[in-house]
Amino acid sequence: MFAYVIRRLLLMIPTLLGILCISFMIAQIAPGGPVDRLMAQIQGLDSGGSRVGGGGGDLGAAQNVSSADSLYRGGQGLDEQMIKELNAQFGFDKPWYERLGKMLKDYGMFDFGKSFFRGRPVIELIAEKLPVSITLGLWMTLLSYLISIPLGIRKAVRDGSKFDTWTSAIVILGYAIPSFLFAILLVVLFAGGSFWQIFPLRGLTSENFDQLSMSGKILDYIWHIILPVTAMTIGAFATTTFLTKNSFLDEIRKQYVQTARMKGLAERQVLYGHVFRNAMLIVIAGFPGAFIHAFFTGSLLIETIFNLDGLGLLSYESIVNRDYPVVFASLYIFALMGLIVNLLSDLTYTWIDPRIDFETRGV
Repeated sequence: MFAYVIRRLLLMIPTLLGILCISFMIAQIAPGGPVDRLMAQIQGLDSGGSRVGGGGGDLGAAQNVSSADSLYRGGQGLDEQMIKELNAQFGFDKPWYERLGKMLKDYGMFDFGKSFFRGRPVIELIAEKLPVSITLGLWMTLLSYLISIPLGIRKAVRDGSKFDTWTSAIVILGYAIPSFLFAILLVVLFAGGSFWQIFPLRGLTSENFDQLSMSGKILDYIWHIILPVTAMTIGAFATTTFLTKNSFLDEIRKQYVQTARMKGLAERQVLYGHVFRNAMLIVIAGFPGAFIHAFFTGSLLIETIFNLDGLGLLSYESIVNRDYPVVFASLYIFALMGLIVNLLSDLTYTWIDPRIDFETRGV
């Protein structure tokens, strides 16, 4: 197993290199760029559709990851020397292969440079927004699995019953409602929209959080995350619920289950002593995708509705503002986390069923 883990870790290197190189080349051919954006702001032609935080900053220290060739058409009337100076400040006066090589070298040492427009190190920006995304993703994943696995097992045991029918209807209904619509409903009902002002509508903690006792801090944290986590979880457990149910149904109908019952084992022993280990393998296989989905997908709208300043909002604003150091660093970190989670998923396979041996497969 140790050799398998080492191989997987080594395979992460070319995977990350490929992701960064492809993304870099897309940035080269995509219209617009930070220089175009800045010139549009200078000429007063920028619509200002998104926030750019922190004002100015040291643009010369920014990461070199965008195209130097595309110039904003409205900037043709600007002084040519000024345009050259802007390109030099962003590092776009260098050939693309030099900029790509510098980016790969810096990213290998987890040096993501500074934001083009925020004037702060990218790693600081990501670390500042990370608690929000971790909170939403982690709690959504945990709650969805805590609900879906017992529910799926119960539905498999009582397949075709009224319980199976009405729970399926509820699960499908929750899955069909977009999380942002449910979030708006929760705001209207419980966050002072039109009815009750029960839950707060900004941040993960209150302003006096540091002054609270330990129990007070825990309650304050829970008080703030109830609505956004509920909005994201409401439709998240449908897939895992039906996957668990179908997996258990397939295993329950196999011969070894009938043999275990004939030996006089209790139904609970049959389900959790024999069926559970085999049926849960396919559920675990979907854990990395579920975690990554919970961590990133849909978080932008939830963060916007509940005024949570997380990675989703940061990534969106960075894309709109052509703040490529933040965009590429976020992509790099997201890809790395996905690869690590997939590796952990394989290791969990072997923990649940020791008969699985990845070493002999030469993966």
